[in-house]
Amino acid sequence: MSQPVWRSAGRTARGKLRVRNEDAFLDCPQRSCWAVADGMGGHRAGDVASQWVVSSLASLPGHGSLDQRIEGVRQCLRSVDCRLGQGGRPDIMGSTVVALLLEGNRAACIWAGDSRCYLWRGQRLYQLSRDHSLLQQLMDKQQLSREQALAQPGARALTRAIGARQPLSLEVLELGIHPGDVFLLCSDGLYQNLSHGDLGRAMNVGTPQQVVARLFSNVLRGPATDDLTAVVVRP
Repeated sequence: MSQPVWRSAGRTARGKLRVRNEDAFLDCPQRSCWAVADGMGGHRAGDVASQWVVSSLASLPGHGSLDQRIEGVRQCLRSVDCRLGQGGRPDIMGSTVVALLLEGNRAACIWAGDSRCYLWRGQRLYQLSRDHSLLQQLMDKQQLSREQALAQPGARALTRAIGARQPLSLEVLELGIHPGDVFLLCSDGLYQNLSHGDLGRAMNVGTPQQVVARLFSNVLRGPATDDLTAVVVRP
């Protein structure tokens, strides 16, 4: 069976009210590896943390089995987590991460935080990752609606991240790839400004470059107060 040839495109932009862009992305189709990282807003050097995450992932080899590559990503991100936590700083220097690895007809999504991975399949959009946030916990454990959960103090706080003070816990989702699958990795500055339907309609417009352009056009027409990043991958 022939191996799928993946095409991809990525873009990041500074939020309209931000001094600097704290997002970063990796678009590396030759190694079948893609990632988005969002530096923790309001914390020291979030832009440095996100770039550190992405540059470390970019240095990984693209060979080996998917299982070996997943373990390589785990070790890489644990190393970055330790380095970000060193130095006895009183504040937190951290970042979310969501990474996508593809090999043959298998895919793996690896993440910590609230940057997301979506799948467009059969004219339907699926959210593959699940946010590591207090908001998601309130919705899951207390069965609150999104609106009710957002009203709680600190609802936007992350429960997992690279560089946070608790030990790093990464989540991994593996799945089979179907013909025509399209993947989207993005930061919260993108998906929070678009409905699920808007995201799905954008994913259906054509090449990765066209999808990214549509997503950014839709978001930048609005307030776009947060940094926004998207990476789109398709055969």
